[in-house]
Amino acid sequence: MEVVILIESGNTAFMMLCTAMVCLMIPGLAFFYGGLVRRRSTLIIMMQSFISMGIVTMIWIFGGFSLAFGRDYGGLIGNFKSYFALSNVDLNPNILHGSSIPFILFFAFQLMFCVITVPLMTGAFAERLNIKGYLLLLIFWTILIYIPVCHWVWGNGFLEKIGFVDFAGGSVIHTTAGFGSLASIFVLGNRKLKKKGMQPNNLMAAAIGTGLLWFGWFGFNSGGALGANYLASIAFVNTIVGLSSAMVTWMIFSYIQKGRINFLDILTGSVAGLATVTPCSGYIKPISAIFVGIFAGVICNLAVKYRESKGWDDALDVWGVHGIGGFTGTILIGFFAASSINEVSASLTQILIQTGGVVLIAIYSFVLTFIMLKIFKYFFNIEPTKQEIEEGLDEYLLAEKAYME
Repeated sequence: MEVVILIESGNTAFMMLCTAMVCLMIPGLAFFYGGLVRRRSTLIIMMQSFISMGIVTMIWIFGGFSLAFGRDYGGLIGNFKSYFALSNVDLNPNILHGSSIPFILFFAFQLMFCVITVPLMTGAFAERLNIKGYLLLLIFWTILIYIPVCHWVWGNGFLEKIGFVDFAGGSVIHTTAGFGSLASIFVLGNRKLKKKGMQPNNLMAAAIGTGLLWFGWFGFNSGGALGANYLASIAFVNTIVGLSSAMVTWMIFSYIQKGRINFLDILTGSVAGLATVTPCSGYIKPISAIFVGIFAGVICNLAVKYRESKGWDDALDVWGVHGIGGFTGTILIGFFAASSINEVSASLTQILIQTGGVVLIAIYSFVLTFIMLKIFKYFFNIEPTKQEIEEGLDEYLLAEKAYME
């Protein structure tokens, strides 16, 4: 008897909305980072987010999606020919990837995840890569790190087969970007500045970017359900709870340390909560999301302080917020998962699987990024000079200014 799979219009509309919301996070990230860097380097870091849409979309069409979600080869990578150039990516549902929505919509939703991952890293190495260096990193990092890890976790790869789970990208997106950014700091070194530190040039722009990230993150997490269902509702609520709990915890932590709360603490704490709750948003009860947020507010804050004590020039704390947040949230699935939510239960076995998987992903991302940048640095001129940085990369590299003097 032939099984007929029907497209559900409600799920399709919901996933179109989620895809658009994640897309909005890309300019949101550009505004967030653009408001936090020095005014003379505002446009260059914003451009790095926007340009990812064009470059990564072409990679995703011509082999990237196929390698991530094509027929599995040994648990490591997908078949390059399965969906190359949108072959077999049509209006029909795919039983494995969204059985009630057009497969081409699943392609688009996953594309948005891929597009935003490398731009997450740009806050760490701000003012230390020229356009050539960034384009090299964007292309090769996407192909060699994001796509294989995506297959391992979501494309029927070896981690998925052993029971490793990640609902919306804590390991695939935030851990890879966070630990890749840490490697970039070690290879590229500290910025060549007369005055150390990175003072925000426009906190209002950063706040607008944060608001866009908040909004888009609901689609980021809820879209992992691939339909307008109870699981999407759980992920939606967990997003709110994780964000809020982490923000409050970060505020308390900062007040204890400094005797005051800065506006930037509120923005950073909320993003840390979102990064941490992302992998477990579809596996835990909302009450557990409070504790996930608390862990985010404490552990990510400590990671930032540790980074500062070591003198690592992670300009916008990508490793401490996104890397450690995604890493922590992935492990917390093993502590808080409830089978009544999504068939995964908290257990020692699950803790070990989650920990082993995310440690492997972190090491893989760090090592390959380190090697990649070392090779680029050896063969190409990928770093701006001290004079270029002091004069302003916007004017020097782009012949443009974000602000009229």
